[in-house]
Amino acid sequence: MSVAEAPAIARLEELARRIRVHVVRIAAMSDCHTGGALSSADLLAALYFHTLRVDPANPKWDGRDYFILSKGHTVPALVAALAMRGFFREELLTTHLQLDSIISGHACARITPGVDVSTGSLGHGLSVGVGCALGVRMDGGDNRVFVMLGDGELQEGSNWEAAMAAGHHGLSNLVAIVDRNRYQTGPTEEMMALEPLADKWAAFGWSVRGINGHDMRTIVETLDSVPFEPGRPSAIVAETVKGHGVSLSLHHHMDRFDEAQMRAALAELGEAV
Repeated sequence: MSVAEAPAIARLEELARRIRVHVVRIAAMSDCHTGGALSSADLLAALYFHTLRVDPANPKWDGRDYFILSKGHTVPALVAALAMRGFFREELLTTHLQLDSIISGHACARITPGVDVSTGSLGHGLSVGVGCALGVRMDGGDNRVFVMLGDGELQEGSNWEAAMAAGHHGLSNLVAIVDRNRYQTGPTEEMMALEPLADKWAAFGWSVRGINGHDMRTIVETLDSVPFEPGRPSAIVAETVKGHGVSLSLHHHMDRFDEAQMRAALAELGEAV
């Protein structure tokens, strides 16, 4: 797909909208980390429908790119993307948190097709990604490893140990994507300031780009450019809005929508109830 083609960008934007619709419907059925799931929808649409080499018919295909959702609590957006990509039926999304469901409260590789790593303990995803990227390189593979992190979890020191290791080993097959929505259970800069965030990544030997995480053309062009420099891991700091697309979930860390809220959110997304 050429990023110059407006219809291709419009298709990805529509897929991101559909991911948000699924997140809202999940949030109407069970407790859901809505805000962070909605902020990552554009990034996930670009990854799963443009960038990642995956095979829904063979989720464990050796030649696949690996994706790790380090901010594992925002799994509703990930499972929506996986279902839409064909890893399992979209109807199963309605079983979120139900007994024996393949849709859990955090990303779970054991039960959900297409999930490579179980996550939810914040600060661990990047370390796993570093090990995965090293293993791929040692095996002579060309698989790429993408890790999506929440900005709040960057307050965990283990991330910076992983960042230092990735820079030291020159892991050009590793891409970190920070969903920089600037809010956790409060504003990130009030709880534990992260800025200058891009400079921190660069200091550990990463090649860094800051982007608008809701501008689909920019997202696609940036993902198409990795690795940004030979011999360096790539970091994308994606400026996003928590709850993007659904104003009533702005800054909400966790929600459960009632019927009226669900209808209002779906209407805002241009979706019939």
